Amino acid sequence: MGLYRLVSILFRLVDLYQLLIVIWCVMSWIPRGNETVERIRYAIGTLVEPYLGIFRRLIPSVGGIDFSPILAIVVLNLAMRLVAGILI
Repeated sequence: MGLYRLVSILFRLVDLYQLLIVIWCVMSWIPRGNETVERIRYAIGTLVEPYLGIFRRLIPSVGGIDFSPILAIVVLNLAMRLVAGILI
């Protein structure tokens, strides 16, 4: 497997993780109660909460709005550009 292929796979994994962050944020707007939705929310939360927790410590919520997912996605994009720039 070539280096380009490895970077391509990493980009796809990061894209998937960013999508999970967005889905988790949207799901936070859905009222609780549906058991299936709760299971999905819990599963996605176990994947994204540890990463988002880093940014929650840096940025407090403002008026009940959590801006940490935005910063988390920006940092992921910057990190992938840095990695790609180094490897390619």
